[in-house]
Amino acid sequence: MVSNDKILRALESATSYLKKSISALKSGNENSFTEHFWHVAAELEYALFMFSLIFKEEIDKSKWKPNPEIKRDNVNDVLAEVRSLLDNAKKFLASGKVLNAYKSVYVARHCVFAVEENLAKKKRERLKAR
Repeated sequence: MVSNDKILRALESATSYLKKSISALKSGNENSFTEHFWHVAAELEYALFMFSLIFKEEIDKSKWKPNPEIKRDNVNDVLAEVRSLLDNAKKFLASGKVLNAYKSVYVARHCVFAVEENLAKKKRERLKAR
C-alpha cells in the first residue's frame, strides 16, 4: 500500500530542488539550474507514479483540464506557479484531499515541462545565431 508520506516526501524534495533552481537562475548559473530543475521534474514524476498506485486508473481526466495552456513567457512566473501548486498539493494531501493533490502535482509537472521546452527553444535559438 502506498502511503501519503512517500508522496509528501517527494513533494518536499521537489520544493527543495525548486528553491535551489530559482536561486541558480537568479545567480545566472544555467548548469546548476538545469541540474536542480531536472530533480524537480523527477520528483514530480515519482509523486505522480505513487498517485497512480493509489488511484489505479480511477482518475477521470475528462472532468478537468489536465494540460492547461501556460500563458507566461517569463520563467520566473512559471516557477512561482509551480511553487504555489506544490504548496497547494501538500496542503491537500495533509487534509486528505488526495485527488486535488494529484491534480496540483499534475499541473505542476505540466508547468515544469513548459519551462524545459521554453529553455530548450532559447538554447536552440542561441546556437542557430552563432
